[in-house]
Amino acid sequence: MWYTEAMTSLHHHPEDESLICINVPKEVGDRDPHIIEQLVDGAKVNQRATRIATEFDLGLKFLRKYPKSVTIYGSARFDHENPHYKHARALGQRLAKLGYAVITGGGPGIMEAANRGAKEAGGDSIGLNIELPREQSLNEYTTDTLSFYYFFSRKTALSFSAESYIYYPGGFGTLDEFFEIITLIQTKKIREIPIILVGSDFWKPLEKFIIEECIQKHGAVSPYDTELYTITDDHEEILRIVQNAKVRT
Repeated sequence: MWYTEAMTSLHHHPEDESLICINVPKEVGDRDPHIIEQLVDGAKVNQRATRIATEFDLGLKFLRKYPKSVTIYGSARFDHENPHYKHARALGQRLAKLGYAVITGGGPGIMEAANRGAKEAGGDSIGLNIELPREQSLNEYTTDTLSFYYFFSRKTALSFSAESYIYYPGGFGTLDEFFEIITLIQTKKIREIPIILVGSDFWKPLEKFIIEECIQKHGAVSPYDTELYTITDDHEEILRIVQNAKVRT
């Protein structure tokens, strides 16, 4: 263990089965010097740092071309017969008709569905792709694309200019993107922007876990934080939320 025995405050309330634990390590272990040296060396030769800065610069300049946009996340594994794929395709069409650029990670599944709908409606269909050892193939329904080497610079670009974030069911990547954005909003690192979770069959069980475990039992999340997102499958409600969102500058 990198830390010594922690100071623990434990409160147990049998009536609601809440469990609130606060662990404060007495001392913090050393950072891995090899990792630090790598970062310092990278900065010295001006390769890694330059590439990161370049990706941020190119990504943000690229997205300034689209003053109104919605970013859509979701699984890469759903095919065109999947009901969530069909829902995302139809939503992409409607968003494009309202003048919003539809931005995705550019891959298959939900990303393809949203891009497909936007392109079919004659709108801007944007794909921000990632370079991988086994290349992620860019779907054929994008009208403009940009490729990234680093995941974190791509994630920043995906969230930079959107007026709303829409999340369909997905795997670890989708959950990571959802929790990262909601944390940034919760901690006021970015201003409050609509987060819409589409697919109640997928998101309602997660919300149940957040309420019963994170809030009621462990006190690890504020009850007010559940107001930072909306779970809905209704196109009309989704479009109403998007249109009522302030255009980011």
